[in-house]
Amino acid sequence: MGSAEGKKKILIMDDEIMIGEIACQMLSFIGYESMHVTSGEKAIEVYRQQLESGEPFDVVIMDLTIPGGMGGSEAVVEILAIDPQARVLVSSGYSNNQIMTNFAEYGFRGVIEKPFDMQALQEAIEAVL
Repeated sequence: MGSAEGKKKILIMDDEIMIGEIACQMLSFIGYESMHVTSGEKAIEVYRQQLESGEPFDVVIMDLTIPGGMGGSEAVVEILAIDPQARVLVSSGYSNNQIMTNFAEYGFRGVIEKPFDMQALQEAIEAVL
């Protein structure tokens, strides 16, 4: 089924390796290509590289908080500065966080609560594609 368009590419930013690996497995299962990075800084770097190479990510899923590092709320600002059309979703286990409830005010296009659920993941991605 090799179409010229190829699979949609998703970037996952989460400091927990296990969560990133599980998310990548889920995304692969529902037909997406994915890459996992563990920090906001790395997400910005990889997003920029892919954009410049002409193979941008279709959606970015960012963990809201990264202990001791740049979380989603800071990284989304940088990614939108590089690409104002970027589709960035915020993820967190803290659904009552102000950013989770007012995600659009912070530059996010949607929310995915953790722990990830395959259907919720797919629905959130499809809603912004």
